[in-house]
Amino acid sequence: MRGKVGLVIGLAAGYVLGTRAGRERYEQIKAQAQKVWNLDPVQQQVEKVREFAKSSAMALPSTLWDTAVKVGKAASTKGTPGERLDAALKVGQEQADDVGAAAKTTSRAVKVAAEDVAEDVKDAVDEAKKARRSTTDGK
Repeated sequence: MRGKVGLVIGLAAGYVLGTRAGRERYEQIKAQAQKVWNLDPVQQQVEKVREFAKSSAMALPSTLWDTAVKVGKAASTKGTPGERLDAALKVGQEQADDVGAAAKTTSRAVKVAAEDVAEDVKDAVDEAKKARRSTTDGK
C-alpha cells in the first residue's frame, strides 16, 4: 500500500512539473484535492483516525508508567544499594515483554487503521472522479 501511494504521488508530481500549463494545472489539481479532502466520507475517516490515535496513544504510555512505578518500588526496597539495583533491574527485565507487547499492539492497530483510512480515501477520490466525469460529460 505504501508503495502505491508513493507511486501515485510521484506520478502526480511528475505530471504537474512536466506540464506546460505548470502553475495553472497545479492550481486545478490542488483545488480538486481540496474538494476531495473536504468530502464527508474523507472527513469521517479523518475523525476516526484522530479518535483511534487518541485511544491508542494512551495504551503504551500507561504500560510504560506501570513499569516505571514497579521499577521505582523495587529500587526503593530495603537492602544494600547493590540489592536494590538488582531488584530494579530484575523488575525492568520482567516488564520489558509487557512494554514490547504494548508497542507491537499499538503499532499493528495504527497500521490497520491507516490502511483502512487510505482505502476509504481512495474510494472517495474515485467517487469524486466519477462525479467530475459525469458533470463534465453532461456539459
